[in-house]
Amino acid sequence: MKELLRTTDPVRLSWLSALLAEQDIQAMVFDSHTSILEGSAGAIPRRILVADDDFEAAQEILAAADEMERSEPALDSLVDGRVILRQPETGYRAAIDPVLLAAAVPAVAGKVLDVGAGVGAAALCYAMRVPGAHVTGLELQHVLAELAAENVRRNDLDGRVAVLEGDLLRPPPELLPGSFEHVMANPPYLPAGRGAPPPDPSKATAMVEGEADLKAWIDFGLLMVAPKGSVTLVHRADRLDEILALLWNRVGGIVVFPLWPGGDQPAKRVIIRARRDVRAPLRLAAGLTLHREGGDYTDAALEILRDGEALIV
Repeated sequence: MKELLRTTDPVRLSWLSALLAEQDIQAMVFDSHTSILEGSAGAIPRRILVADDDFEAAQEILAAADEMERSEPALDSLVDGRVILRQPETGYRAAIDPVLLAAAVPAVAGKVLDVGAGVGAAALCYAMRVPGAHVTGLELQHVLAELAAENVRRNDLDGRVAVLEGDLLRPPPELLPGSFEHVMANPPYLPAGRGAPPPDPSKATAMVEGEADLKAWIDFGLLMVAPKGSVTLVHRADRLDEILALLWNRVGGIVVFPLWPGGDQPAKRVIIRARRDVRAPLRLAAGLTLHREGGDYTDAALEILRDGEALIV
């Protein structure tokens, strides 16, 4: 089997499959259940594959229908199309984690910092939800930072969302300690040395800790946030103990918010929010169930992922 093209458009997917079937070419669609397994909200393309012997003929059919030009990486959308993203064709691609992260940050008509902004998904979702906010994204990878800046322009958010390329260990001078009402971050989920990193270098950087470990991410967030402000993370549930240990005796008002996959499955992700210079006790929230039996999103999840509502943490 060979990959013919990728698309996030289900209507186009169906039409192309029918177009090929008319010429007796059977197309296989892969990644149809990615939304269930990976938590995608329409951001991960589906692949159309055909048999090796049919590949050249399939290319000719699609070229004749003016479809091969459109097989370049498509624009992806979040929050029912209100946020438009261009993402790398390979490597790290935003799914629902940054949408949920942005929804969990309190609404403020002030300054918010998105650490590890990627292509700008969380920053743009937050700015879309909170019209008076000004969001700054910090991104280490040059390609992702450029795409994030492009996505800011594409979503007409110049002046409200800015993207800085830089390292949280050596932050740009524009980032002044204590100058943000809220800080949000989607740190790499895996510590260095645990398992084999993804072969794609960009994806490996996004998923596996490098020089900046989990402690460095948390230290930076607490450095940047103003007194009484909050730091919000989305992370793996199996690293919750590490996160709480790093926050202990440094913050208050800690809230742990599980993201339940659905059914009897344990939470794989958690949202953790903590506030600087407050003394409120830790609270374990009920969390959010993402999927019904069968894989569809729950109504509560759709209020966040489709309707752009705030996540009540």
